[in-house]
Amino acid sequence: MSNINLKTPVDPKDAYVLVVEDNVSNFVLIARLLAFMGVQKCEWKTTGWGVVDFANTMSRVDLILMDLRLPHEDGYEALKQIRTDPHLQNTLVVVVTAHGSSAEMHKAREAGFDGFLSKPLDADRFPEQIKQILNGEPVWDLGI
Repeated sequence: MSNINLKTPVDPKDAYVLVVEDNVSNFVLIARLLAFMGVQKCEWKTTGWGVVDFANTMSRVDLILMDLRLPHEDGYEALKQIRTDPHLQNTLVVVVTAHGSSAEMHKAREAGFDGFLSKPLDADRFPEQIKQILNGEPVWDLGI
């Protein structure tokens, strides 16, 4: 049950990325890694609550990197809302979580996420993983 976006591949320098992450240091790391690979348009939301409204204020969203454990509404609840929004339903949504396990990855796949990255992120592999995702290639990585 993949929701892979069948749009044309997106060059990182043209990508609009929304990071949904409640930990400042994790966001800073992700933002720096994205900037390093050329992503210039990166927004940050600290909770799953209101993520659709926030995303709809952006001119477009190519990729949402979603933590699962968030205040107010978790990543699964936020994904449900994204998938029911006509402007966002086909947006790539990839889990970025410290709770990486095969059971969590299976749950995320069943819920309709487009990929899975475990924290701590591998700074050497992350840019290539994001490029693959933006090219429409799913990445499911427990980081083991």
